[in-house]
Amino acid sequence: MAKSKVYFTKKLSPETVVEMYRHLGVTLPGKVAVKVHSGEEGNQNYLRPEFMRPMVELVRGTVVECNTAYDGARNYSDRHLKLLRDHGWSEYFDVDLLDEEGPDAALVIPDGKVLKVNLVGKKLFNYDSLLVLFHFKGHPMGGYGGALKQLSIGCASSVGKCLIHSGGRAVDQNTIWENCAPQEIFCEAMADAAMSVHRHFEGRAAYVSMMCNLSVDCDCCAVAEDPCMADIGTLSSLDPVALDRACLDLIYAAKDDPGQKHFLERVESRRGAHTIEAADALGFGSADYELIPVD
Repeated sequence: MAKSKVYFTKKLSPETVVEMYRHLGVTLPGKVAVKVHSGEEGNQNYLRPEFMRPMVELVRGTVVECNTAYDGARNYSDRHLKLLRDHGWSEYFDVDLLDEEGPDAALVIPDGKVLKVNLVGKKLFNYDSLLVLFHFKGHPMGGYGGALKQLSIGCASSVGKCLIHSGGRAVDQNTIWENCAPQEIFCEAMADAAMSVHRHFEGRAAYVSMMCNLSVDCDCCAVAEDPCMADIGTLSSLDPVALDRACLDLIYAAKDDPGQKHFLERVESRRGAHTIEAADALGFGSADYELIPVD
């Protein structure tokens, strides 16, 4: 079996994002959902809409997000829509909050290791294609945030996020943090959920990673550490498992970066790589990849 292709350049710019998408050799059909991270109120590290603008405009996409499962500026639709306006997303793009209105939509996962169903914002079904534009970084719960997290937690509704965090138990925002699953189960639940979304858009999904602002904290943190590592570059792939593995391997390869140890402590203490291992075992992508340098 041929290895999954992951394209890599050390360049980082809005135009580079477009270039790396073009290297994938695909044209996403129909109505394109562009999954981004809107950035929690107070976060300094998230990528601004201006950075994404050329790419979103190229595919004539709609920027999509889902509500969170924790207190903040994004856990209810009215607050989240206001934040999307305040952060400039609504100024440049059509914006769609996928779980703005219930009921949630269910993606069945018959071969999931932990989850048998993933609850997503019902408006996800209004789209023909998916483009995930993500800022690779650390994460306080998942260890790192990449393509698999955007597919799973990122596309899950607020209730769906609770389902993933709890390892499939029915909980709500008021009880989720008292009912979190063991870390290994949480990672495997993320892999299950990611698979359900990727398979829903099978052959109609693409992924671009921007390895910059490399903080150990996610863009979901209102109070986040400043970046601890130097920027690395931009990557793209049609395989989210391969892309996350490649991003993490580039972190491991940055041995001369004084912040590498701190970043990897966050990843390893949360067993971040287990999400990739679980996704690889599910077979919807592969951790075996070919890294293709792009000048």
